[in-house]
Amino acid sequence: MQLFILGCLIMLIGGWIALLIKNKAVSYRLANLGLFIGSGLISIPVIATLMGTHTNILNFGWLIQGGTLSFRLDALSAFFCLPVLIISPLAMVYGRSYLANQDKPLGKHWFFFNLLTASMLLLMVSNNSLMFLIIWEVMTLASFFLVMYDDEKAEVRSAGWTYLIAAHIGAAALLVFFAILGKDSGSLQFDTIAKTGNQSALSIAILFVLAIFGFGIKAGFVPLHVWLPEAHPAAPSHISALMSGVMIKTGIYGILRALVLIGHPTAYMGWTLVIIGMTSGIAGVVFALAQHDLKRLLAYHSVENIGIITLGIGTGVLGLVWNIPALAILGFGGGLLHVLNHALFKSLLFFCAGAVTHITGTRNIELLGGLFKKARWTGWTFLIGSAAISGLPPFNGFVSEFFIYFAGISGIKTAAPGPIILAACVLTSLALIGGLAVACFSKAFGIIFLGEPRSEQARNAHEADVMMRLPMFVLSLLCIMVGLLAPLTIYLILFPVQTLVGTSVVFAGSTAGIVKVLSIITLLFALLIILAGLFYLLRRKLPRGTEESCTGTWDCGFAAPDAGMQYTASSFADPLTELFKPLLGTKQHGKDVTGYFPAQADFHSETPDAAREKLFAPVFILISRIISPIRKVQHGNLNGYLLYIAITLIALLVWKTGFH
Repeated sequence: MQLFILGCLIMLIGGWIALLIKNKAVSYRLANLGLFIGSGLISIPVIATLMGTHTNILNFGWLIQGGTLSFRLDALSAFFCLPVLIISPLAMVYGRSYLANQDKPLGKHWFFFNLLTASMLLLMVSNNSLMFLIIWEVMTLASFFLVMYDDEKAEVRSAGWTYLIAAHIGAAALLVFFAILGKDSGSLQFDTIAKTGNQSALSIAILFVLAIFGFGIKAGFVPLHVWLPEAHPAAPSHISALMSGVMIKTGIYGILRALVLIGHPTAYMGWTLVIIGMTSGIAGVVFALAQHDLKRLLAYHSVENIGIITLGIGTGVLGLVWNIPALAILGFGGGLLHVLNHALFKSLLFFCAGAVTHITGTRNIELLGGLFKKARWTGWTFLIGSAAISGLPPFNGFVSEFFIYFAGISGIKTAAPGPIILAACVLTSLALIGGLAVACFSKAFGIIFLGEPRSEQARNAHEADVMMRLPMFVLSLLCIMVGLLAPLTIYLILFPVQTLVGTSVVFAGSTAGIVKVLSIITLLFALLIILAGLFYLLRRKLPRGTEESCTGTWDCGFAAPDAGMQYTASSFADPLTELFKPLLGTKQHGKDVTGYFPAQADFHSETPDAAREKLFAPVFILISRIISPIRKVQHGNLNGYLLYIAITLIALLVWKTGFH
């Protein structure tokens, strides 16, 4: 545990020194050095814990009443640290090239980058409610300043404030959550709270709702997701990768830790999580289909994949309630494994989106096209990420989704009404999500990389810098390796799942079936890959013949085809988005094309987020009206501020002496 804390301190020291250095190259090297050394030290206890080493606990005294600097690294914490340790160094390497042409000093940026990484790691090992909340706030503020990197743009400021407001609404719910837990158990220590179990049924229900709301905002549950499609397009791409691939998983970790602290899982908890998972998964991918902004599209897919993770967790909870070990193990296992897999392929896709933006200067899919000819590395890695996020074998996304599929199938075998209904929910929702995801990324890859360029930006594109391609290549390789080594993933999630279901559950019998099926599937696809490679090499060796002729393909009567004859992103997705029109509420602008020889026409569509427009926007407006008069006290007079502090202290003193 000492190595873990030392690693976090080295990260923070590297960030602090980078903040003081004005030279961009030097500040990056110092922050980079601190991050890589810190990550290396932290990985030692994390890997040891995942391999079955006993839980590490470390306590220090603290001056704040009720608080203790208490750290606890168990298998669940270690598993959630793994994505942080993989993605953060790659994002830093990518970020250097991504920000290379920026005129502004970067020391502040790298300071907040290291602070965000260290705070996420410390959050996973926090063993005290008060310390957890403080680190949660540090993580929120660090990510807020990273989102606000281009704060000179109005849309970035708006996105940053939306994120900050949403995050603090969630933090308020968590404050009440931990206050109730502390009152019922008489302690703020997580291990003490988990052993107490004094909560009444009503208290447990209230705690569960608070946890879902507070942690659900950070995770991005529908309809609490409104900050995601705003913040991700606004942030630099390596920050989007870090936030989407890693930071939103702190919300999932919080829910799992809350389930452990609350104890006494009930059926309504499991069904609530299943419904949230289905809703978030389907709504996320449907809204992604209607997007023209590449990073906004990927943000909605984060909502979708958080839904898949939550679906697995809900299945695991119901498995515990119904005492069906296979259902619990496969549900929790699939959810946890998808946490890691999503971190890999979603970070890869955000890196690819950043590369596309970097080489073209636009995120608008409608303005792209033909990039595969100019940026093959970016195209191939985007294609791998697209296949992985769509759950296609032999990539990593297929493995974790297959765990949840298999959980549903195992529920059918019980022939009980509850598991059969659960199986129907799991199988139909995952099939629908997977099909729509394939359609969405067929649109994204086809419109961006295939066909002819639709704008000057696309025509003048070039391949991304090598230091941007390197992290993309590493993540692509990991997506393939996890898929081809699928049977071994059971050992990666073994101890984290035991933390959730208990060590008394026998894993061998519950997982033998899925290990056998995954072994057959991965073996078949490995053979297919080998055969494809051999045929390719054989074809390269064969002679082409003595005569070759070149001629144009049949062009259907068009002598000079151009980009205007291609599908647009909107037209490609229209058959599907039309089915979900009542949910999407897409607004269309422009003139219709009429006649055999139509005049010039234009068309534009936009799909505003229904939750933001109809649910949160009125609330934000109301809050703004209420607090507007209070802004008058912010007059910039230091003496006035000192007077406010004095009045507050006197009021607190009177309250303390008068009522106590």
